[in-house]
Amino acid sequence: MPSRTQLANAIRVLSMDAVQKAKSGHPGMPMGMADIAQVLWGDFLKHNPTDPHWLNRDRFILSNGHGSMLQYALLHLAGYQLSIDDLKQFRQLHSKTPGHPEVDYTPGVETTTGPLGQGIANGVGMALAQKILAATFNRPEFPIIDHYTYVFLGDGCLMEGISHEVCSFAGTQKLNKLIAFWDDNGISIDGKVEHWFSDSTPERFKAYGWHVISPVDGHDPQAIKAAILEAQAQTERPTLICCRTIIGFGAPNLAGSEKTHGAPLGDAEILATREKLGWTYEPFVIPQDIYAAWNAREQGATWQNQWQQMFDKYTKAYPELSAQLQRRIQKQFPEGWAQQISAFINEQQEAGASIATRQASQLCINYLTPVLPELLGGSADLTHSNLTMAKTAKALTANDATGNYIYYGVREFGMSAIMNGLAIYGGFIPFGGTFLTFLDYARNAVRMSALMKQRVIYIYTHDSIGLGEDGPTHQPIEHLTMLRVTPNVSLWRPCDSTETAIAWQQAIERQNGPTCLALSRQALPAQGRSAAQIAMVHKGGYILRDTDGEPAAIVIATGSEVYLAMQAAEKLAQQNISVRVVSMPSVDVFAAQSDDYKEQVLPAKITKRVAIEAGATAGWYQYVGLNGTVIGLDHFGESAPAPDLYTAFGITTERVINEVISLLNKK
Repeated sequence: MPSRTQLANAIRVLSMDAVQKAKSGHPGMPMGMADIAQVLWGDFLKHNPTDPHWLNRDRFILSNGHGSMLQYALLHLAGYQLSIDDLKQFRQLHSKTPGHPEVDYTPGVETTTGPLGQGIANGVGMALAQKILAATFNRPEFPIIDHYTYVFLGDGCLMEGISHEVCSFAGTQKLNKLIAFWDDNGISIDGKVEHWFSDSTPERFKAYGWHVISPVDGHDPQAIKAAILEAQAQTERPTLICCRTIIGFGAPNLAGSEKTHGAPLGDAEILATREKLGWTYEPFVIPQDIYAAWNAREQGATWQNQWQQMFDKYTKAYPELSAQLQRRIQKQFPEGWAQQISAFINEQQEAGASIATRQASQLCINYLTPVLPELLGGSADLTHSNLTMAKTAKALTANDATGNYIYYGVREFGMSAIMNGLAIYGGFIPFGGTFLTFLDYARNAVRMSALMKQRVIYIYTHDSIGLGEDGPTHQPIEHLTMLRVTPNVSLWRPCDSTETAIAWQQAIERQNGPTCLALSRQALPAQGRSAAQIAMVHKGGYILRDTDGEPAAIVIATGSEVYLAMQAAEKLAQQNISVRVVSMPSVDVFAAQSDDYKEQVLPAKITKRVAIEAGATAGWYQYVGLNGTVIGLDHFGESAPAPDLYTAFGITTERVINEVISLLNKK
């Protein structure tokens, strides 16, 4: 039987060999954390390599994702569908072993990591998901959801500010099944971290309410095992295990140096490392006895079969609970849920009331929450401004995880990354709110939602200078454009309750990426529509007002500027100037429509076009052409009541009228 050291050395040699072959990568961390990984995966981690999606598996997250070869080596050795040839293709085009782990790309990888700190944030989201589902579906005799979330993280994760946001939150929420391993090797890319990172990390985490085990020799298997057992005994606190390690462990000349962090060791050092470790095999060769000791397929199948037997009994005892859990995990909708949207639209069209779209959004949430229990709302300390809490919602607390609303505190970045973890885990449609301008804080987590194709709904209220007196620090300018140019992000900026409801429906039904709803603070007039027009809203852009004959010009608008376009068209009609108004609440959805439909809405022969939106103008020239006019803002706002700002910056009905007439007068 191979020793623990030999099993850990298999990780080390595979990591340094793959990095060397790729001529790039990070061998130091995998070599340093190999002993910790061997104990965790060999003695504790419950998983099934033949079914990476088993519901009650332990989650393993590599927050310090640059050390991806650690995870790839583990997956390969444990028996996942990751061959030695896949390891040889490390960092190569279309391989299953990219430079940083990517979810749904490599079997067994739970989340995409690389931007430091977001892995631990996703882990907090997954641990939170486990706690909520356990509180909702477990019964005393049926602990069907009782697994752990394990996270490896490094100094870089702890230096990133998001780690403070999410780890503080995790302590407050008492996520006791979250266990993190800090790779305390004292090294980052620039050298010894003592010169720029001198925090007392153990004391910091104790202040968060974590259980802290420190120090632990990260190369002593018995000490590591004892620490994990102690962590698992916690009932009200997450645990940080502080592991003292040597980066590049085993490399005789480079161990302990930043030179092992992000570059191949080199052929000579690899040979010397093999000699020091007593590893006599050729590159990428693992002896069969070590493979046999690592392989987790049989044990994994046993764990899953035992769980399945319990779940079958659970299904007989609690058929409704079982059906709901399975429906949610499989991302299926309950029958008739969309009828709530239709009922809401009919109600709003009949009422014709002027309300802010953030209020319309809250009304949608009120309608949807009772029929979609998987909706899990929240806000970054702006609940009563974002209007994200349903009237029937129940707040989640540390001692009662049966709630469906989360007070995230002032943590925009943390909230967004936690929602990614919730979405990846499954069984939830997470949504969270903040002001649109504070997207800046959360930008990278939103990008990760898009990259990972996760159904996360971002509620961004106060979407323009229309928020008024708070001034330019709170008034978004470039943010709509920034979201529109981000791949796989869908953005809706509705003009009234009907468009808001359809935006919500599209966000819920979209399962391959995040949706952002940009909503107004100020009340907006309801627009009358025929049934045919309502049916077209889901296409992202449609004709809201048309003329009897061919229009002389087209005005395109979104959100709070649609009513300005409608007023302008009415006044121009009084001057016998026919104008078509196109409401385009979602540019990306409209762009995805057929060429025939886009030509119907925006005929190429009608070249006199004006676009109006209270934001950056650059993106609109694709629809108005270089000779068209865009009314918007390419500068920051000011502090004043909203009507004064719109007038001062020329975002008015009169401006639209003048620009249309000016275009028509041009030859």
